[in-house]
Amino acid sequence: MADIRIHREHALGLPKARKVAWQWAEDVEKNFDMQCTVIEGDFSDTIEFTRSGVKGTLIVAADHFDLSAKLGFLLGAFSRTIETEIERNLDKLLDAGSAAAKKTPAARKSRK
Repeated sequence: MADIRIHREHALGLPKARKVAWQWAEDVEKNFDMQCTVIEGDFSDTIEFTRSGVKGTLIVAADHFDLSAKLGFLLGAFSRTIETEIERNLDKLLDAGSAAAKKTPAARKSRK
């Protein structure tokens, strides 16, 4: 079995980080046929994800994400490719979340 561990710092706060994480969960359910379960907490959430050959968690906190996954034997051969794809997707969502958080209410209003 291969292990994947990804840690990402952010400055979104928990409500915006939740939105990013839920979007990530929707994406992996749709694109990779994952089953995701969200367990909400007061200070962090846990998204458990699974499918044949993959089992993992994404911890969502106010200032960081921690993803850990175990890949089965067959997918273990592709662990680097899978890790790179997860990093790319998560970074893309974090960048979009950070950009949205930087917009002021006046700036959002003027774009309509």
